[in-house]
Amino acid sequence: MPPAHQHQLEWTGERLIAWAQKIGESVAALAQKILESRPHPEQGYRSCLGLMRLGKMHGDERLEAACKRALALRAYTYASVESILKKRLEAEPLPNQPVTVEPHKTAPHRNVRGSSYYGPSNAVAHGDVPAALERNPNLN
Repeated sequence: MPPAHQHQLEWTGERLIAWAQKIGESVAALAQKILESRPHPEQGYRSCLGLMRLGKMHGDERLEAACKRALALRAYTYASVESILKKRLEAEPLPNQPVTVEPHKTAPHRNVRGSSYYGPSNAVAHGDVPAALERNPNLN
């Protein structure tokens, strides 16, 4: 193995996940996802080491929150976590909360007739035109 790569021999997937577990559940889960998403787990070592570096730069608490957000978004990459931390999105609410839309309510207005206009007392609505004309001769 080339000398430049020999330092990676001391890292194993289990060791990386154990380190991530010391920070928090979300960091460990993301490290596991990163390793599982690669054809060879060794290809995910650099991303996991990058997470370690982000923890040193931004603190463990922020890293844990950023990893939790990345897991919720199914963004299992170092770049996603880095972006979340740069933009300080780890403090924002998670996007998986349902959006509630209130039904449209018509504002009161003098031209709005309302349900009483269309109710059974209005004979025109039911086709009884002669009776309506008797009650209101202005309908002609």
